[in-house]
Amino acid sequence: MTASGVSPRRGARSAIGLTIAVALLTTSATRAQSPTEPDVAAQDNTQVSRLAAARPGGWQGALQDSIRLLAFEHAVRIGFQSKTRRELPGPFWSDYRRSLNVPHQWSDGDGWFVNYIGHPIHGAAAGRIWLDHTPLDRDPPFGTAAYWKSRAIASAWATGYSIQFEFGPLSEASIGNVGLYPPTRGWVDHVITPVGSMAMTVAEDALDRFVMLKIERQTRNRVVRASMRVFLNPSRAIANGIQGHLPWYRHDRSLR
Repeated sequence: MTASGVSPRRGARSAIGLTIAVALLTTSATRAQSPTEPDVAAQDNTQVSRLAAARPGGWQGALQDSIRLLAFEHAVRIGFQSKTRRELPGPFWSDYRRSLNVPHQWSDGDGWFVNYIGHPIHGAAAGRIWLDHTPLDRDPPFGTAAYWKSRAIASAWATGYSIQFEFGPLSEASIGNVGLYPPTRGWVDHVITPVGSMAMTVAEDALDRFVMLKIERQTRNRVVRASMRVFLNPSRAIANGIQGHLPWYRHDRSLR
C-alpha cells in the first residue's frame, strides 16, 4: 500500500481498465448501430459505404469515433512505451492531479519525429473524423473559402481532442503521468498538434487530389494504389481504420 492507502496494483488496474472499458463500450456501440462494410474495391465510384451511412452524423458520431481513436492511441502507448507502463503503478487520481502542470519550457523530452510529425498526424486524424461526420464540409473545392472554413473547424475539433489527450481524465497526464516530472512538461505538443493538424490535413488533401489521382490514372495495380493512398495520407488512413473502413478507403472513389 502507498502512503495514501491506494495499492500500486490498483492504480495500474485503474488506468488500464479505463482504457479498455472505453474501447469496448465504443466498439460495441458502433457494431450495434452499423452493418459490416463491404470491400471498398467492389463499390461503385460514387457509392458511400453502408457503414458510413449508418453511423450517427454530426458531433455525436464524431465524438464516438474520436473516443475510439483516443482508446486506440492509449492502448498503443501502454503496449509499446516502457516509460508509460513504468508510471502506471501508484495512486491513479493523486498522480493525475500532480501531473497537471503549466509548462515552463518548449521541449517535453520527446524526439523530433514524435513532436513534429507524429502529433500533427494524430491531430489531423481527429480532424478528419470530424470531416467524415459532416459530409457537406468534407470535400469542398480545394482552396475555396468553404474549404478553408471546413478545415478550420476540423482544426478546432482537433484542438479540443488534443487538450483532452494532454490534460483530460483519459490523457497522457492520467495514463502514464506525463507532466509529473519537469523534463516532460513542454509547450511543444500544445502548439504543434493543433497548428500541425491543420497543415497536415491541407497537405494530405493536396497530395490526394493532385498527386494520388495522377498516380491512379497511370496504374491499375491495386497494391500500388492502396499503398500510396496510405503513405500519402497517413492521418486519413488512421481515421479510416478507427471508423471501420479499410485504411485506403475513399468515399468518392473505389480502389478499382
